[in-house]
Amino acid sequence: MAEIRNFTINFGPQHPAAHGVLRLVLEMDGEVIERADPHVGLLHRGTEKLAEAKPWNQSIGYMDRLDYVSMMCNEHGYVGAIEKLLGIEPPLRARYIRVMFDEITRILNHLLWLGSHALDVGAMTVFLYCFREREDLMDCYEAVSGARMHATYYRPGGVYRDLPDQMTRYEKEHLGSERELLYRNRARGGSLLDFIEDFTERFPKLVDEYETLLTDNRIWKQRLVGIGVVPPERARQLGFSGPMLRGSGIAWDLRKKQPYAVYDQVDFDIPVGTNGDCYDRYLVRIEEMRQSNRIIRQCVEWLRANPGPVMIDDHKIAPPPRAKMKEDMEALIHHFKLFTEGYSTPEGEVYFAVEAPKGEFGCYIVSDGANKPYRLKIRAPGFAHLSAMDEMAKGHMLADVVAIIGTMDIVFGEIDR
Repeated sequence: MAEIRNFTINFGPQHPAAHGVLRLVLEMDGEVIERADPHVGLLHRGTEKLAEAKPWNQSIGYMDRLDYVSMMCNEHGYVGAIEKLLGIEPPLRARYIRVMFDEITRILNHLLWLGSHALDVGAMTVFLYCFREREDLMDCYEAVSGARMHATYYRPGGVYRDLPDQMTRYEKEHLGSERELLYRNRARGGSLLDFIEDFTERFPKLVDEYETLLTDNRIWKQRLVGIGVVPPERARQLGFSGPMLRGSGIAWDLRKKQPYAVYDQVDFDIPVGTNGDCYDRYLVRIEEMRQSNRIIRQCVEWLRANPGPVMIDDHKIAPPPRAKMKEDMEALIHHFKLFTEGYSTPEGEVYFAVEAPKGEFGCYIVSDGANKPYRLKIRAPGFAHLSAMDEMAKGHMLADVVAIIGTMDIVFGEIDR
């Protein structure tokens, strides 16, 4: 009689559910997984090494490209570390703008996660719904920074510029009829804050739509309930953070436990799961979108009532206004020095972490007193999550690997760096 042997297959990197560049070597016994071995490094771009050769400000753009669906949260981690090193604090208005955009980013991230996770598991409609809302939030990114994704909007000492008074609008030549134009521009008559407020009023009903499609859908539950279970103690040992940790029942959120920016001045709740499976993590992220919506509303109200500066008034760190630069020699010198040489930080080491949509995103910086970091180490949440792949997938079927990759919310920019 023939001997029965396990066989090994490659899952990815060209598989659509491998999210870009994951090569997963699976050892199979029939259709049951005996071992899952993730091979990473296919998107390694040497971000940490490149940062050692560039002045501080010139690496902010690299942060956008790490977890490229949570752009501004990555910037916040890096910029926050520089501010901690310099011993400066941005103006209050800038901190509120950062919190508002961190939460807009969280919703952007979770919408992409929900759409792609559902698509991987076999639900197509949710993907189209999620991208409809992402489009509005991408327009908010574009309104403040000029770019839809890689914003480079947070700077040491505050943000690049204040929120615009006029929201961008659709032009006639891009659309067919006058009726379509009026429909598309219905919320764009006022400022960016008006547009965001209109979004926050609409969004809870839209989340209800996603839940109608998925939460009690029996196929969705069959694919997610009891899959990839991680007990609370084990989640802690594996270095989980964010929804992966909270889905296992541990109420750990840096916005509450180690508040930064103005998170101690806004009101929100932390959703926590009970079973630690894929379904609980789905519910946690859905509720996080609702809580982010709450935070954004509070920020909009505060920003409306409190105008003020959005950048510190220290021209050794922040550039002077362009108008001033054209008539004042000292301002011109400051501008030239800042954009050629940059600024030097005190010697020392610093770690600053933010609660990014995927978990704890932190930057550990060692400075030798120069105008660039001596060493930058990025703590990416997805790396710790992917390392638990073998443990989570063992004993499950091949089709469940897709659900487990989906529930981890993996983006390779930050894992491979």
